[in-house]
Amino acid sequence: MKEVTVTARTATRTATRGVLYVHSAPSALCPHIEWAVGGVLGAAVNADWTPQPAQAGTYRAELSWAGAPGSAAAIASALRGWNHLRFEVTEEPTSGTEGARYSYTPELGVFHAVTGLHGDIMIPEDRLKAAVVKAALGETTLLVEIDKLLGKPWDDELETFRHAGDGAPVRWLHQVV
Repeated sequence: MKEVTVTARTATRTATRGVLYVHSAPSALCPHIEWAVGGVLGAAVNADWTPQPAQAGTYRAELSWAGAPGSAAAIASALRGWNHLRFEVTEEPTSGTEGARYSYTPELGVFHAVTGLHGDIMIPEDRLKAAVVKAALGETTLLVEIDKLLGKPWDDELETFRHAGDGAPVRWLHQVV
């Protein structure tokens, strides 16, 4: 049996893929979003922007991407904090990593959830225990805390924008790995 030395140069990196949903952005922000996402993925991005009927004067786009694990976090970090922008970015799990979902609204900020193989949100036990303690102390109800852990406030705010984009085109992007 021959021994093989694996180096950073010869190791293969597991790629993943995901989707960036820009639910609403003012027209002046659209090229900046393309530039920021292209910087993360290492390739030029030219999105097909369509008017967002849920909010006059804004546009939406969907971009499917392929890249290294952690790309969704990098995209969310690049776009978070931008006023008047609403987006979601997902990342599929790999054999060595869990999946992820990030949602952003100007009012709520960033929501992050770890997702499993079938897209279900996986809540760590320490976060569940903290929710139970808060409810037991009377600070909140368990239902409210579980809704937060599942991202319900973000889903509620983004739902109108999601439905307004039904049938929109999707463009595949690939990161240079």
